[in-house]
Amino acid sequence: MTDQDFHPGLTPGHLGAPVLEPEGRPPAAPRPRHDAPDPHRRRNGLACGLTALALIAVFGGVGITGYTWFQAQRKPPAAADFAGQGTGSVQVSVPEGAGLSQIASALVRNGVVASSLAFTRAAKGSAAAAGRIQPGTYTLKQRMSAVAALAILIDPANANGLTIPEGWRGYQIYAAIDKKLNLPDGTTRRTAQEQGVELGLPDFANGSPEGYLFPATYAVTDATTALDLLKQMVERAGKEYARDDATVVAQNLGQTAYGLVTVASMVQGEADNTEDMGKVARVIYNRLAKGMALQLDSTINYALGRSTLNTTVTETKLDSPYNTYLHPGLPPTPISNPGRQAIMAALDPTPGDWLYFVTVRPGDTRFTDNFEVHQRNVAEFNANRAAAKPSATASGPATASGSASGAPSGAGAPAGPGAATP
Repeated sequence: MTDQDFHPGLTPGHLGAPVLEPEGRPPAAPRPRHDAPDPHRRRNGLACGLTALALIAVFGGVGITGYTWFQAQRKPPAAADFAGQGTGSVQVSVPEGAGLSQIASALVRNGVVASSLAFTRAAKGSAAAAGRIQPGTYTLKQRMSAVAALAILIDPANANGLTIPEGWRGYQIYAAIDKKLNLPDGTTRRTAQEQGVELGLPDFANGSPEGYLFPATYAVTDATTALDLLKQMVERAGKEYARDDATVVAQNLGQTAYGLVTVASMVQGEADNTEDMGKVARVIYNRLAKGMALQLDSTINYALGRSTLNTTVTETKLDSPYNTYLHPGLPPTPISNPGRQAIMAALDPTPGDWLYFVTVRPGDTRFTDNFEVHQRNVAEFNANRAAAKPSATASGPATASGSASGAPSGAGAPAGPGAATP
């Protein structure tokens, strides 16, 4: 028996068995062939190459076209705009706090400019226009170029608005409204008295607008009424107090919301400058906390309906609820219409222990918690006043003034507390 009997399988050369390769060649290596080139294969390769080039050209063209389109989209679209100065006449009102978009919309509605986009672009591209369009009513033309309309709006002389200075009293505001609207004297005052319910005053104001006629510039048109302006002023004051959460702050300061308005009105009348407002407010709060009379000349001036630098000792005995020399605590109502800075001072008084202040000379207001030091400051004030105007004391001794002539209140010059001379 051979080995094949024990290892069955295919013997070399048997049908189906692998053929033995000659030595020197790797097993199963293919034999080299030298076939003739196929002309059909050449033509197919050339066609593929041409197709590839064509695709590259097509897609390259699409890419360039797409990039060009994308770049075109990045450029702002042209805005519709009129040419020239326009024709005819139309009035357009710009309310307090209006932004460029709001102003542009009003211009489009009135046919002044062709599009909001043209106007806003003109305004944003003009350094002179930044923050210069004031509230008021402007006389423009229809079909104006955006640039021509902008030139009129940035000139404050064209605003035709009513500007109420900070610290004006109610009667001053009433007179200004009468004059602006060409109304008979006393018309606005009667409007405030007879239509007070329509003004939107808080209940605790008891129908008195004093303190709530917010100083700002208001738009005036041919259709504007005295009631319209008063309502706008009251509404604006309400927004100013609401945005600072005045009710909560007042409670933290030991005051009512109405008391805070009253303090702000006195700060407006007493401070020589805005930098001193926080200190003046602190003096008022400190004296109230100690139960001391406020002794402010500004409240006496309000009772007498005047504006003056001089308050005599006799006048400090005036029988009036507004006489803070005689009556402790706050006066019954605000004594002016305070602006934003005075309101902020009343809401956030400067920390300090001061109980007295006096403006010795313009720009030199001195604060102290020492009465003797205060008396020396008062004496210096009186000496300066006597040197500048010898007849100033002819009517008798006067208290020291808390602000110099031309103070921002516009309502006269008040005196610091406890400043009456002997």
